[in-house]
This record gives sequence, structure tokens and C-alpha cells, in this order.
Amino acid sequence: MLLTIVIPLIVQAIVPIGLIAWLALGRPPSRAGWVLRVIVVAGYLIAIGLVGLWLVYPWYTTLVYGLGAALAAVASFRRIRRDPAAYRGFWSSIRGFCLGASALALGAGALYALKGLRAPAATVDLAFPMRGGPYMILNGGGNIVINLHVRTADAKAFPQSHGQTYGVDIVKLGSLGLRARGALPADPHAYVIFGEPIYAPCAGDVLATWDGFADLSPPRIDTLHPAGNAVLLRCDSIWVLLAHMQKGSVRVRPKETVALGALLGKVGNTGATGEPHLHIHAQRPGTSRYPLSGAPLQIRLGGVYPARNRLLMGPK
Repeated sequence: MLLTIVIPLIVQAIVPIGLIAWLALGRPPSRAGWVLRVIVVAGYLIAIGLVGLWLVYPWYTTLVYGLGAALAAVASFRRIRRDPAAYRGFWSSIRGFCLGASALALGAGALYALKGLRAPAATVDLAFPMRGGPYMILNGGGNIVINLHVRTADAKAFPQSHGQTYGVDIVKLGSLGLRARGALPADPHAYVIFGEPIYAPCAGDVLATWDGFADLSPPRIDTLHPAGNAVLLRCDSIWVLLAHMQKGSVRVRPKETVALGALLGKVGNTGATGEPHLHIHAQRPGTSRYPLSGAPLQIRLGGVYPARNRLLMGPK
């Protein structure tokens, strides 16, 4: 509850609105001071736009913030004091130092996030596994800032789940760009993606399936069975996992051959999910004991690199 409601309230609402108000209503002591203020506000908005999990607030909130910041910058510029002595004194120097340090930190963080948004030269091309849309990527990309799955990059520390390092988590957006009715409803049916059909993103053989785990009420998770109900495919030399399916929805069986676009099951809320979403990842072959232990591979879905906060559409 804290991570889903309180932290977004502070990081994605109170702080940005406060910064925009500070920029709009403040009186910069000089043009240099105005520039620093603009950089700090813009840097923060860019940072939360890139790395924020936009679950409670719609994805276009950052666009509204950007417009507000632009108007605030214009209003603030008209009130610059143009006082050459404005930054003299201990507290003025401390304030300037803090603003400069904040600008550098936000810039470095944004650059690191941008690096993770870039697709590597080698990726596995998969079809988008659902129809219609729009869908939004919650976790996806090449570094931990925008993809929490990257925490399993150390194969020695995570021998059983190393294959999910570049996993992608997907939700569907409904009216007003929201993924659910409410901030964190306990009923999984309140989430737009719940019950959405899942289709094979590649042609291949079914290596394993899991079904029968109960759909959970958010934010409960099943740490003993992280993938929940799932299907593991072998497409040529690549293994592809689609996880967190609805109980009783899996439509394929091990050793079955499936065509591209074959119905596999429906999105549910089983395993270590927190809320209904589809998890998909590609990897090199694992072992019979630890099927998700193979070397992780980065993917494209429908020709698009699925990094955090990107909006995607499935075929009609």
C-alpha cells in the first residue's frame, strides 16, 4: 500500500506541484539563479517521467506538469531581480550550491535512465502477445532504474531466476489512461488487463505449463510460486515465459506445438505480481530443475523495444 499510494503521492504529485509553484511564485535573484531553478524543475520532471511507475496517476500527467513548468518559467523570468549582489552571503551561496548539485544529480540520473531506454544491437523479436490496447510497460529496459527485473542479473546470486533479468511487465490502460478503477483495488476484476487473452508471441513447442494457482487480491503475492500460472515456450533455441495467468485459463499442454498467435491463456493475478499484469521474458535454455536459470535475452515486442512507460498497441 505504501509503495503504490503514499510514495507516488509524494514523488509524483506533491513534489512536482511544489516545484512548479516554487518556480512560478519565486523571485530569482539573477538570470543565473533563474536558469538553475528551471534546470532543477525540468530535471525532476524528466526524471519522474522516465523512471516513475505511473500506476496511480495517468501517464500523461507528466505532459501537464511540463506545460505548467513552462508557464511558471515565463512568469518567473519576468520577476528576476537582476541584482548582482543577490548571491553574496553565506546562505545565498549554500542555496546556489544546493541548486547546482541538485541539477547535476537529476541530470546524471536522467542520462542513466535514458541509457536503459536504448535497445541493444542484439534482441529477440517477438510478436506482441495481446490484441488491441493501449498497453503500458511497467518494467522494461536495460538497467535497474527502469526495470526492477535487472536485480537478477547476477547469476550466482539468483541462480533460479537469472533468465528473467530483462523481463517485461505489461498493463492495459482504460478510460482516462488509467489501468484500474481506483489506486489499488482489491478485486482483480477492477484492473483493465485482467482476463485479457494472451497469444503466442512466436511459433514453437510448449516446454512446460503451470495452472491451478488461485488469483490473489492485490497487493497480496505468492512468493513460493513467483511465475504463478504460466506457459514456457521453446521457439527455435530461445525459451520464452509468459507468466501470471488466470487460474484455469491455460489452453496448451507440454509437448504441444503452437503456431504464432495461438491462444495460450488469459491474464490473471497469480504468483509474485502485486496486481494483474502480464510478464514476458526470453532466455537461453535453462535446466530441468531450474527452467528460468538460462542466460537472459533482451526482446522487442511487435518491433518496439519495451522500456518503462512506453505505450504499445497490439494487433487488432
